[in-house]
Amino acid sequence: MPDKLNSVDYHWFLVCTKPGHEPELCALIEREKDKIRNILEVYCPTHTNVYVRRGDKEQQLPFFNGYVFVLATQDTLAEFLRDNNPDAYIWYNRKRTPDEKATLCTIPESQMRAFRDYNENYADKVIVLERPYSDYAFNTKTDEPNEIVRVVDGPLAGCEGYICRFRRKKGLVFCVQGMMPGSRLTVTYPNISDLHVVRLHNAEGDRLSVGTEKGRAVDLLVGILQACGYGERAQAMLYELTERLAANLSLVSLCKELDKQSEKALACRLAQLTAKEAELLINLARYEHDTPGYVKENWPKLILRPFLTPTSGIVMDKDEAMIQHKDYTEIIRRVEITEEVYYPSRQEDGTATTTYYAHIASLPALSSGERAATEDAGQSKLSPHGGELKRGFIFFANWDGFLREYFLTAGKANEKLVSGKVQMLRSEATNTEREKLIESFRNYSPTLYKVLTDADSAVKAVQDFKVGEDTLNVFAIRSSAQEKEAAKDRLIQTCVRICKEINTTNHLAVWRRYLRTVWLHE
Repeated sequence: MPDKLNSVDYHWFLVCTKPGHEPELCALIEREKDKIRNILEVYCPTHTNVYVRRGDKEQQLPFFNGYVFVLATQDTLAEFLRDNNPDAYIWYNRKRTPDEKATLCTIPESQMRAFRDYNENYADKVIVLERPYSDYAFNTKTDEPNEIVRVVDGPLAGCEGYICRFRRKKGLVFCVQGMMPGSRLTVTYPNISDLHVVRLHNAEGDRLSVGTEKGRAVDLLVGILQACGYGERAQAMLYELTERLAANLSLVSLCKELDKQSEKALACRLAQLTAKEAELLINLARYEHDTPGYVKENWPKLILRPFLTPTSGIVMDKDEAMIQHKDYTEIIRRVEITEEVYYPSRQEDGTATTTYYAHIASLPALSSGERAATEDAGQSKLSPHGGELKRGFIFFANWDGFLREYFLTAGKANEKLVSGKVQMLRSEATNTEREKLIESFRNYSPTLYKVLTDADSAVKAVQDFKVGEDTLNVFAIRSSAQEKEAAKDRLIQTCVRICKEINTTNHLAVWRRYLRTVWLHE
């Protein structure tokens, strides 16, 4: 914004005055600025008090005490203050070194605009916290990382922070720039449901990744055993390996013992584990040692591996490979998933692309007569969402734990979970009603909502799908022989979208926990 009269740029300057005299200075400038060129605007923050939480108590303390913001040229503003209000002066940035030249404190127009919007809409709702921002990274009660989210729109758009509970309410804890250059304030917006946020992956300890650690270790072993040709013996061998490791926490010793027992392929594969993979197995073995029978209790049967895993198990020269099992053909496909991530220690965000392996399986579809015969024999039926599968192929993905919980819902509760839109909430403070989005699949996972409700959806949710002598809750798609490649693509893409939608929303927290059985997130 160039000043054509004296070639001096306009800036937002921070003007200091006596505490409590801000309105007087603001009124003086407003009254005189029409007579003086090059003073365009003055702004005095309206919310001068904030809540400060000390432990369980809240106090009101001054925040902007003695400061006024003026849009003007430096020479004109300095002259005006000298002639009209000698007690006021333009603030200078603090020098960081003795040799550094002092510079005037100016605020960029974009920051000033955002600050005014924030101050006029949110300042009276924000609470300043005394503890440093890093203290809110973990939930001290559960010892789990707190969720990290980014505000999508509004005056707080772009703010990133932790979701923390204060007095049973979920609030957003984030950092803001303090009045002094380089200073930071930790604040909380007490009711995060008022904000539109998306969840970020915590690159230094995400709750989803922590929750899948044991599952990833078991899946790593299962993949190795299947790749080594153990087939139906994989489950028994899984239990044996974890018990032997629990008794002796040494992969080197285990490899030597396996080699002596002529299990050379398995010994060789375990010897090739990376340090990260070895750490996973050792941590699982430690837990098995402290909690005997943990693996047997939580993995009572091995049918099809979870949909998304960080390891393929087998060596893949191409993006897709197949393993023939007794009752089905497993298809493993390499997929790249890009996520928005956050690095708490550096307070930086970015994107990260990780390679995962999608596991689906294929079966020949039953004819109508064969399907009727299996149903008469008391075997599994398709979900009401699914309809009748015709001759051809059925491709399915293992969503057993997730869909098991879904199929336990019924009636009005199911209707609200799947198709709920909004509900009216009454504020006790203002005694007014406002709309709030219901935590439903319709609102926060539209792909899952479509699969569960759209009769024309190619992908179906199938309850108790028959796989040999066992059953699984799966997402399935039917296909003719000519369209099987397109069907595989569609099933994988649909399942990946559901995973990403549930993982990125701050809502559906319960279902994000169930997602741990589907997506073994790193």
